[in-house]
Amino acid sequence: MKILVTGTAGFIGSHVALRLLERGDEVIGIDNLSDYYDVNLKKARLARFMDHPGYTHVAADLADRAAIEATFATHKPQRVINLAAQAGVRYAAQNPHIYVSTNVTGFLHIIEGCRHHDVEHLVFASTSSVYGANTRMPFSEHQPTEHPLTLYAASKKANEMMAHSYAHLYGLPCTGLRFFTVYGPWGRPDMALFLFTRAILAGEPIKVFNHGHHKRSFTYIDDIVEGVLRTLDAVPTGNPQWNGMAPDPASSLAPYRLFNIGNERPVALLRYIEVLEQCLGRKAQMELLPLQAGDVPDTEADMSALAAAVDYCPSVSVEEGVSRFVQWYREYYRS
Repeated sequence: MKILVTGTAGFIGSHVALRLLERGDEVIGIDNLSDYYDVNLKKARLARFMDHPGYTHVAADLADRAAIEATFATHKPQRVINLAAQAGVRYAAQNPHIYVSTNVTGFLHIIEGCRHHDVEHLVFASTSSVYGANTRMPFSEHQPTEHPLTLYAASKKANEMMAHSYAHLYGLPCTGLRFFTVYGPWGRPDMALFLFTRAILAGEPIKVFNHGHHKRSFTYIDDIVEGVLRTLDAVPTGNPQWNGMAPDPASSLAPYRLFNIGNERPVALLRYIEVLEQCLGRKAQMELLPLQAGDVPDTEADMSALAAAVDYCPSVSVEEGVSRFVQWYREYYRS
């Protein structure tokens, strides 16, 4: 199968591309190597599969309409996985426009390409951040998401609504995946595990917000990739049982699904740090700080819908996942 994957130099995108190539799919990868964080890390991710005979790389920005239209016209992918996005919940304070150009306008270019080139299935990344001000746990796809707390979350909520409209109007099969705190080797340097590891090894204090009272559905990257591929292979048909957005009868007729994807066993942040200390063999110096604006104290994923649809169940414990990350980090940075 020929699959277009956006964000193949990114954390999740690089892992997804590699797994698709390993199982024999042909991958067309799009990435513009933005400088939001270390470009050398992005290049190193790409280097793992850039020379694979089944991989074709397109250097393009999703906001470049002509480039995206040309990619669809030239390569004619059968299915699409959209993982490229401007990430980070706090970066919007410095550069809000890029969230709209990449996450909204860029997504429009992708979904228009799918519409006009008879793509069989679009799988796209959303985020648990769309739950925003919700406090009832676990977060379920049936809960309202009209109160995002960050521009990043608002942009991903817009993707969900855009995809539903295209599924309803044009019969384009779409599946949105709300990711919950993904971690593991080749992760983003702005994520907590990366920041904590770097600081602990340097003998510097780590910033622990909400005085360490967070709980998160930390989800290991291999478990995420497994869920993405299982979802890609199960094309929605419009049957109401597929649709996490029901009970709206009009919505349930569209070939559209929306799923949480994460670990349904949340881990306390202080336990996460404790596991990291054990793996590094060093104690962390903690600077306890108040809750940050736009952050939420806890996340917990209701995974019943995705489990029923594609038999998905994360299997990597936080102890094993953090250990694998530390091993990769020491090898990559020779520390």
